[in-house]
Amino acid sequence: MDTWVWILIVIVVLVVIGIAVVAARRARERQLEGKRNEAKELRETSAAQARRAEEREAMARETAEQARADRERAELAARRAAEVDPDVENE
Repeated sequence: MDTWVWILIVIVVLVVIGIAVVAARRARERQLEGKRNEAKELRETSAAQARRAEEREAMARETAEQARADRERAELAARRAAEVDPDVENE
């Protein structure tokens, strides 16, 4: 075979290898972009869950505080009732 045929074959092989490398890079970039999007969604979901948990914790603290206040009022009312009740001995 002539030299120019070998040169042409080498050029074609190099072009095919170049195309394969570019295609592989693009596929990898698409895969990475998909993972970035998935990570973003997971972060958003996590942040939303954290916000809801903080809100629930705040509500629980408020409810506990209200319960303590209600208990104190009930104890005060019970003491007052014991003071007022003529059938209960006051010491």
